[in-house]
Amino acid sequence: MIERILDIIKRHKAFLITSHERLDGDALGSELALFALFRQLGKAADIYNQDLTPENYRFLPGSEVILNDLPDISKYDTAFVVDCSDLSRVGKGAEQIAGIGTIVNIDHHISNSRFCEVSYVDPRASSAGELIYRIISRMDGCITREIATNLYAALLTDTGGFHYGSTGKETLLAAGNLVGWGANPQEISENIYENNPLAKIRLLAKALDTLTFDLGGRVGSMVVWQKALQAVGAVPEYTEGFVDLPRSIQGVEVSVLFSEQTDERFKVSFRSKGAVDVERVARAFDGGGHRNASACRIEGDFATVKRRVLDVIKNGI
Repeated sequence: MIERILDIIKRHKAFLITSHERLDGDALGSELALFALFRQLGKAADIYNQDLTPENYRFLPGSEVILNDLPDISKYDTAFVVDCSDLSRVGKGAEQIAGIGTIVNIDHHISNSRFCEVSYVDPRASSAGELIYRIISRMDGCITREIATNLYAALLTDTGGFHYGSTGKETLLAAGNLVGWGANPQEISENIYENNPLAKIRLLAKALDTLTFDLGGRVGSMVVWQKALQAVGAVPEYTEGFVDLPRSIQGVEVSVLFSEQTDERFKVSFRSKGAVDVERVARAFDGGGHRNASACRIEGDFATVKRRVLDVIKNGI
């Protein structure tokens, strides 16, 4: 599949690059690395995302060019959809993007729907960024400092700082090579992890007040209510990383974050340790992800939503 993608890059001239709603480091780093590659090759390229770039990723090279209004798709012959298990994950504009002549999907989610013919999907990979590294590293002399920085950010964030189970030998070798090509680990880590707005810390304090334990202490969960966001002047992107905290507590095997979206509608994020498969849990609610990290959306009042989630977790823990 890599050879086919390289041939598409060589022959095609105008590219739209996009990723999922609620952007993260893997989505943005992957998009920006591809954008830098295409421009380096003299191709026309744009990045479109439904959502604004989170503040802690705006240091990434090229992030200022990202568009949040979908351009006229007639000018593109190819769309690269990265870190998306399904085209619908793009959000607004997905139907229009489906009309672009050639669609290339690069993804590492086990729940990928293979929504297009040219799909490079490897659930064993740590990140979409790792897959894009494989592609670009096949092109001699193409990895610039800009590309290296963006791909390192992708690998760093989707492996939780290189400590998730998806971190393999190839991941670490890629990270080392990217440092050799100019990525600065300290600068990247400080911008992503040590540059939090005060409102995010205040929101975290409110979320920690909701911390509860179930199933004999093996499940830890928190809730972020809309009223909490409003009280501290926070935005939903500030909840990134919250779901990891209960998992860090001794005895907790599954961590759950319930994020209120609207009345009786919640985004539910899962993290797990070891062999506990939370992708199965998310899939029960038409979500997806990875064995140790997944998410879904569920409608209902909070008590009902939590009970349904715990019932599914109980059967697999």
